[in-house]
Amino acid sequence: MEAVVGARAESARRPGRPGADTPAVPAEESILRRGLEAFAELGYDHASARELARRLGVSHNFINDRYGSKAAFWRAVVDHALGAQLARLPQVDDAVDDAEALRRIITGFYRTAVDEPLIGRLFVGEFTRDTERLDYLYEHYIAPMLQRMAPGIERLVTAGRMAPIPMDVLFFAVVPPVSGMVEVPLARRLGRPEPASPEQLTATAEALATLVVNGLLASGPAT
Repeated sequence: MEAVVGARAESARRPGRPGADTPAVPAEESILRRGLEAFAELGYDHASARELARRLGVSHNFINDRYGSKAAFWRAVVDHALGAQLARLPQVDDAVDDAEALRRIITGFYRTAVDEPLIGRLFVGEFTRDTERLDYLYEHYIAPMLQRMAPGIERLVTAGRMAPIPMDVLFFAVVPPVSGMVEVPLARRLGRPEPASPEQLTATAEALATLVVNGLLASGPAT
């Protein structure tokens, strides 16, 4: 009878919950954070289930039990990290000049890289691979950001303040400079102080955004 009761108790445990003789599972926040660190450092392919379990401090079958698969865990990590960051981007204000609004959006994007450089590293690792993960990033994060910028850019082009450029050119004009916020070892070699203060990093983000927006804009409004 005791064996039957014990089997029922074991089956009643939630997926991903450890047995009585295993260490407690870390909090969800910690799990997703460690997952972000692993994927950013190792890349998706090299972040094996065994290595993820070791870094998360969980059993080897935890990810499948809790999330269903490594791919689903990757999506959970991305949603947790990027959702919070994108929520902080400034909303479009119709009362603000379109060029200034564009500068604010790009500055906000660069500031998110200051706050969480691991996201930028994860992005860079995925941009060169034609995968379902890139599809996911594009559909849920890249396209919505571009859609937020598109109306103001269209007005700037119509007004003659910005030359019309393909979307892929626009994207790669805006996104690659984020490496200036995430490639810290190289930045130090190029003269960035270590440690850089939050104020210095914010100033760097603003300088990058101003440089990019000035490059996108024409010399001035159409006459």
